[in-house]
Amino acid sequence: MSKEVKPVSVSLHPLGGGAAVTSEREAVCVFGTGDMGRSLGQRLLQTGYKVVYGSRRPLGCGPLPHGAQAMSYAAAAQLAGVVFVCIQREHYSFMETLSSQLDGKVLVDVSNNPEKNLYPEANAAYLQRLLPGCHVVKAFNTLSAWALQNGPSDACRQVYVCGNSAEAKRAVAEVATKMGLTVLDRGSLSAAQELEDSPLQLFPDWRLPLQIAVGLTAFFFFYELIRDVIYAYVVQGKDISFRIMVSLANKVCPIVSLIMLSLCYLPGIIAAFLQIYRGTKYRRFPDWLDRWMLCRKQLGLLALAFAFLHVLYTLLIPMRYYVRFKSWEYIITLIKENQTVKFDTTVGWRSDSYLSVGILGFGLYVLLGITSLPSVSNALSWREFSYVQSKLGYLTLFLCTLHTYLYGWDRFLRPSTYKWYTPPGYLLSMVVPSVVLALKLLLLLPCVDRTVTRIRRGWERTEPGEEKTFLL
Repeated sequence: MSKEVKPVSVSLHPLGGGAAVTSEREAVCVFGTGDMGRSLGQRLLQTGYKVVYGSRRPLGCGPLPHGAQAMSYAAAAQLAGVVFVCIQREHYSFMETLSSQLDGKVLVDVSNNPEKNLYPEANAAYLQRLLPGCHVVKAFNTLSAWALQNGPSDACRQVYVCGNSAEAKRAVAEVATKMGLTVLDRGSLSAAQELEDSPLQLFPDWRLPLQIAVGLTAFFFFYELIRDVIYAYVVQGKDISFRIMVSLANKVCPIVSLIMLSLCYLPGIIAAFLQIYRGTKYRRFPDWLDRWMLCRKQLGLLALAFAFLHVLYTLLIPMRYYVRFKSWEYIITLIKENQTVKFDTTVGWRSDSYLSVGILGFGLYVLLGITSLPSVSNALSWREFSYVQSKLGYLTLFLCTLHTYLYGWDRFLRPSTYKWYTPPGYLLSMVVPSVVLALKLLLLLPCVDRTVTRIRRGWERTEPGEEKTFLL
């Protein structure tokens, strides 16, 4: 056991003076020696605090961070004014026996439950009810032990705190700030349930985009499967089921990517026309439109993922056995029949244009994805971010749509394209982006753009006979 730590008192001043610590090096107590307790103690030691662990087995709790010491719960609680409770809720009851040692101290509850609605009240509220003489603060539960060990990063720098005592929250905020974390106050302890539910959510902002992506992928996969594989087997008697792995996937990925990219910009256009129709910006959008607009970033990132798959599948095409076999078969046939094929300049232009536009579109696609990352977007001004995501975004959509038009070229005029009287998937994929681009051009007309700008700056259309207003 290392050198004994001197007692530290944290006074909670009612006049808002903050936590006054009367020690050369502040000491904090950590209840629990599990992964979270050890990681938290290590970060506190690196920050300059003295750390004491409270454990039911002080001599058999295993290795601790260098510089920390372990002792009984009662002894550890007496040495610090801030106590981090890193134990599970079902073990809280023993702390009732420590009420005299914990009275007036700040208890930081960092616990989470394995699932939602497991208990009728939040863990922090339950702890406050067990120890009414303590100041319970819910904090640090949204951070993982791994994040604490490896230091704050852009994805895990924020610490949410809530509690009924402003002084207690300030004491916890001071500790978190010294650890290099950003503190966000979520109010009273009644917000603890929301904070405890937060880590249990599984991609809440990604659910709708993932549902859209899965739905579009499934629809176009089976659509192309029927048109290509099943049609060839039923009508032509050919088994080309091997094409499912690469050829079919390489048709579905760009289709889904283009539609999802256009879905990123369609809600903004709908919102603009809705504001024109209403003549004001002060009326809420429908809930479905609000939800749609809030998930545009996730839609765009998923669209970029499908675009990446399309690029990878395309690069694999020359390596495929089927492509090499058909190429050699075609060459051998020409040799046997002593035929030559003249170079078609028109086809050459079309092919190079198709590839060039696709490369430019994909390059801008990647740029949109990079600027949507928090570490990059935080370094941009609002005007810069808006320019990239809006103007360059529409340019990306235009290039990707043009890439699809160049791919189709005049194929839509051929009767053989419409197998079982169904249009090819790439034709269906151009419907939504073409509508989006057409509506965007309409919004760019000077008279329409001027109206939208005035509305978004506060102007409202009034009833006949009333004066027009401009709200600041």
